[in-house]
Amino acid sequence: MNKLAYLNLGCGVTFCNDWTNVDFVSSSPEVKAHNLLSGIPFKDNSFEVVYHSHVLEHFPKEKGIVFIKECFRVLKHDGIIRVAIPDLERIVVNYLKYLEESLQNVSGALEKYEWSVLEMYDQVVRTVPGGDMLNYLKNVSKSNESFLLERNGKEVQSILDSLRAVKANQENKIIKPGRLSLRPKNIIARYKNKLIKKWLGEDYELLQPAKFRSQGEIHQWMYDRYSLKILLEKCGFKNAEVKTAFESNIVNWNSFELDGNPNTKEIRKPDSLFMEARK
Repeated sequence: MNKLAYLNLGCGVTFCNDWTNVDFVSSSPEVKAHNLLSGIPFKDNSFEVVYHSHVLEHFPKEKGIVFIKECFRVLKHDGIIRVAIPDLERIVVNYLKYLEESLQNVSGALEKYEWSVLEMYDQVVRTVPGGDMLNYLKNVSKSNESFLLERNGKEVQSILDSLRAVKANQENKIIKPGRLSLRPKNIIARYKNKLIKKWLGEDYELLQPAKFRSQGEIHQWMYDRYSLKILLEKCGFKNAEVKTAFESNIVNWNSFELDGNPNTKEIRKPDSLFMEARK
């Protein structure tokens, strides 16, 4: 099959086979593994479309500028860039709304306020996988699942489903603690970790957060519709405009279902700001 001149960067497991798909780690033979911090591995003016979803916020601010310039470089004249990122403006609006409602003791507002704070800060400051957002989801006393799904969609749903499955398995004694640790790979990793811990001594505890924060999970900068527009224009793009998940200047956009299902109107990442611009 001849591929379209469409490029999906940092695609994870959401990609189309007739696009060129690139990510830091390949999840499929259809995905090329490449460190995007070192640039985009294609020639100038190679693509008609460059798309990335929830990738830009994982770059430090200055490296984000370099990344967007790389997107500009590989696009053909009049090509389209489409960016989806967590919408800082929406997070802040929710924070202010539910802060005020919590102060007024509105029923259910406190849980929404707590989640809004986590969306704003935990994604940035966490030092362990999942951070406090995962701890929040583990707390079965919370009663705002519909709000969480409205904000974060399938991403939260899959975590909730996994947590429930683990709990059910533990209750049925299906999970046998310690079994995975007997695998040769895990034995080597544990032995290596013990050596590092012994060698570093007290400094070992300082290494763990630094190691985690270098692995790409955290958000290193956030954008709203103004700052993203300015960034795109600074890197040479023109006509930057906000879109919805199902609006696009990209030909046949909805047929690819990258931002959601146009038939059910289910958005893959509902907390997103979507923006397009042209080279």
